[in-house]
Amino acid sequence: MPNNNVFNPLNRPVFTSNTNSYTSPGIVAPPENSAGSTGNLYNAGSTNSTTLGLLGGSVTATIQLANPAGSGITLYVSRLSGGITVALNLLSSFSGSMTLSANGTLASPSTLPAVNSNLSSTNTSIALVRFSISAPTGATTLVSMPLLVGPFQSNEFGKYVVPPGQAINLSVTGSLSVAGLLASTTYFTWWEV
Repeated sequence: MPNNNVFNPLNRPVFTSNTNSYTSPGIVAPPENSAGSTGNLYNAGSTNSTTLGLLGGSVTATIQLANPAGSGITLYVSRLSGGITVALNLLSSFSGSMTLSANGTLASPSTLPAVNSNLSSTNTSIALVRFSISAPTGATTLVSMPLLVGPFQSNEFGKYVVPPGQAINLSVTGSLSVAGLLASTTYFTWWEV
């Protein structure tokens, strides 16, 4: 019988080519699986929540993942997540955005702990994780997009690489033109090698 599908079955693209001896079901797993089992997958994030006055305003949450110079370790962004929560019925007065940027400076940052996703691991992250209630200054924008009310998640699977001496920022901003409770949340998940 001829094998017309040299790389993969027709319903799978070439980049998920299996490396085991099974044709079906195949075993394909993202790199996070190995990073999690070896204790090298981390999470960090926070929320900025404010009750806005009659004229509304904006609420920003920014998390910065920085790799110290000379660390000898590379950070790989696994997932971006967060969202915007609004306690208001007049959502026509709402706008939201998410911006991913490189480097830059945070105003009045606080330090956040990096939590290991392997609950039995004693490994600690080398990353410096900071949180600010304002957008970074002097940063280079990588991606910017509008957000609706509610959560968002973007699986990156290591597409964003943070070498020593570099930083990556995730900012979420929600704006209202009327009074209401507004909260912006940002989270990074990353692994280190």
